Amino acid sequence: MLALRLARGSHPLVLVRRLLVAAASAGVGFLLLCALGYAVAHPASAGSVLRLLWCFVPLAATVQFAVAVARADPSTRPRPGLSALGMGPVRLSALAAVSTAVSTTLGSVVALLFFLHLRGDLTGMPFDGGAAEFLGAGTPLPLAAALLLLAVVPVTASVAGALALRSRPDPARAAFGSEELPEPAPAPAGLPWGVALVAAGLAVEAIASRGTGGNAFPLPGRYDSTPVAVLIGWTLTAVGLAMAGPSLTYLCGRVLQAVRPGAVRLLAGRVLMDEARRIGRPLGVVCAVVSAAIAASALYGGDDRPYGPLTALGAVLVIGCTTATLLTSALEAKHARAHTVEVLLRMGAPAATLRRATMLRAAALLALFAPLTWVIAQVAAVPLTK
Repeated sequence: MLALRLARGSHPLVLVRRLLVAAASAGVGFLLLCALGYAVAHPASAGSVLRLLWCFVPLAATVQFAVAVARADPSTRPRPGLSALGMGPVRLSALAAVSTAVSTTLGSVVALLFFLHLRGDLTGMPFDGGAAEFLGAGTPLPLAAALLLLAVVPVTASVAGALALRSRPDPARAAFGSEELPEPAPAPAGLPWGVALVAAGLAVEAIASRGTGGNAFPLPGRYDSTPVAVLIGWTLTAVGLAMAGPSLTYLCGRVLQAVRPGAVRLLAGRVLMDEARRIGRPLGVVCAVVSAAIAASALYGGDDRPYGPLTALGAVLVIGCTTATLLTSALEAKHARAHTVEVLLRMGAPAATLRRATMLRAAALLALFAPLTWVIAQVAAVPLTK
């Protein structure tokens, strides 16, 4: 009840983020139900389980987005007044879990209704039965299995959000509560492991491209000849970039402050170093997704191997959720810096200086991650197109 009351009184932007989480949950639920429908219609097909496993990628992107939205929700931020009333970290994490469960459950219900409508179970068959092939229309749908699949997103997102909020480090809040600029955070660890995982993922993709004819990974739509190892390699690459992202962001901050920095470069570099963990991981995931999209366009973008509808839906979910996660994390970082910005303005710092520092941070990250994304995409695409 408290979660519903807080939702009613939330800022419109907070409500929009929750609706986006519900929409992403609906998309993933629809993909899971499509995999179930295909499995029911083709019980002897070995690709049914693999199609279901493919849904793990948009599922992971949706859960990541839901956790980022829960972290950025103002109602889940610890306050001294709430702690005095018994709303400590444990209660706030439970509140965030309930809010996430409500949003994702709403999306799952929408996915179920839309799926049943396309199958013709609620009304007549729409679109002249054009969607009957990949929905398994005409075969009975096991209700227990459908409900179990639809519960995956709400349960996973709620548990992940509660754990993230309960154990999230918050070293910046104490610093932001003072009248001084926050000291730079220590350098994040994980760059060697991240580089090693990226190299291992690219190597796995290269080995998989040498011909594993019988080991197919049928993706939803028309990707019916992608080896399993290709997806494993991309997963390793994505995890490696997520681990290396904070260190690379921290490195950008160090480079900005090198060689007698001025006020703008010093401020931009200090902020990047302090926020490396907050925005580095989602930035690394976005880098992995964009590089995979570029490689997939080079491999499958021709007229002879067009994209299927479910593949397009999965790609939109992954790209949209990872991008929204990055934007949400950046917005959370902006709110965390609000007190520092207020102190700087009171000390007489020009607002134009703060804007130039923000633009410089964005330019530094783009200058590092854009070429890195392009190089990884080209290296991943070369063995697959041979």
